[in-house]
Amino acid sequence: MSKYSIRIIGGSCKRSNIPVAEVPGLRPTPNRVRETLFNWLEHLWHHQFQDKSILDLFAGSGALGFEAASRGAFHVQMVENHPVALSNLRQVRDKLKLSQVRIHNHDAYLVLSRMDASRFDLVLLDPPFNEGHIEKVMPYMNGILKPDGLIYIESEHRVTLDDNYLMIREGKAGQVYYQLFQRQS
Repeated sequence: MSKYSIRIIGGSCKRSNIPVAEVPGLRPTPNRVRETLFNWLEHLWHHQFQDKSILDLFAGSGALGFEAASRGAFHVQMVENHPVALSNLRQVRDKLKLSQVRIHNHDAYLVLSRMDASRFDLVLLDPPFNEGHIEKVMPYMNGILKPDGLIYIESEHRVTLDDNYLMIREGKAGQVYYQLFQRQS
């Protein structure tokens, strides 16, 4: 059983609680940071989430992916391989009746290697810190992001990407840096 929960901030599931699974190293994106990210997205997408396809790669608590689904994203794919977190994601999806959410029980790199035909409007990257995951997943991004697609990154340090990506927004909350990049077509 979860000791605490977080709330969905906007959309059809606004104010719904998401229990946070007790998994070592799991850090759900704080409400303030999620609100900032989704304000950025609403501005960039003119409040139009209904045609967006989103990948929440290291889904963890699902806070980011469920927020996107609540706001009407057409399709959200979550990738998680920790059994406790995975079970929690499925329970939340079913409880909130978010049928557009698909959950993959696989290693993130295996899923990425099989997604060459997928095209996402947004990839959410909030991996475990200090394990080098951002650098390892970036080679896959051009193959799965739509032209002008977005990558949101939470990290223990400020991230610099290659010239294929323009940083369009950034912030810092406590020890967490969060940045939004746009693919340059």
